[in-house]
Amino acid sequence: MPADQEVALQQLNKVFSAKVPDGRTIAREVLIESFADHPGAAWTKKHFSDLVEELQVSAYKRYLQHESKAWTVAFASVFGPKLHECNTPEKVSSVIGDYFYTFDRFFLSRTQSRRSRAGGAFEVILEGLFKRLQYPYESQPEIDGNPDFVFPSVNLYKKNAQDAIVFTAKRTLRERWRQIVTEGAKGLGFFLATIDDKVSEAQIKEMKGARIHLVVPSKLRESVPQYAAAANVISFEDFLEDHLDPKMTKWKKHGVIS
Repeated sequence: MPADQEVALQQLNKVFSAKVPDGRTIAREVLIESFADHPGAAWTKKHFSDLVEELQVSAYKRYLQHESKAWTVAFASVFGPKLHECNTPEKVSSVIGDYFYTFDRFFLSRTQSRRSRAGGAFEVILEGLFKRLQYPYESQPEIDGNPDFVFPSVNLYKKNAQDAIVFTAKRTLRERWRQIVTEGAKGLGFFLATIDDKVSEAQIKEMKGARIHLVVPSKLRESVPQYAAAANVISFEDFLEDHLDPKMTKWKKHGVIS
């Protein structure tokens, strides 16, 4: 790419990035707004799956709005002076055409960044909901598998890993789930949350053999045939009621948590 186009790309990225909040920040904003509209842990628990889906959509839409505004500012900042001298539509088109590859690389990088930010928002939404329900956890723990959460603590995991719950979240999986879980974590059992509707029957069976539960929104579990037919695909409500809540009772009984 010519030097002038490289400079323009750097300027676009700089102005744009300064105007777009981090995806995690946006996710926290929609969480706060949702909790203000729907106070109470009981309501949150009952509608956990719906909230996961709705908040994810809300955060993504808000992120796109920020992107649109940031693009307007970035384009005006970098190309405004160049277009100011153009007095015909043909000259405007010529300038834009000259910088085609600048725009191409810019929008490609935005697409890649958007996917990463969306994944981070998914984790923040789950963390906010767990916190709302006062479940004890540690996020981003340094244990086998590098999960997003361990319930109730890393301390219990290190003392008695079988008694802890290991949970991670990936908005989409594709083939990456094998990279998420190490052999150590597989042997203990693992909960993998997603809103991906394209996990194949073969992958689900492979997860079952590795003692992995796939956790998805309830409507998604009911509507995707391979999910509905698999015992190791559960809803978020199933995870809370059948796995986390019984552990909470046990942890309290033995003084692990207060």
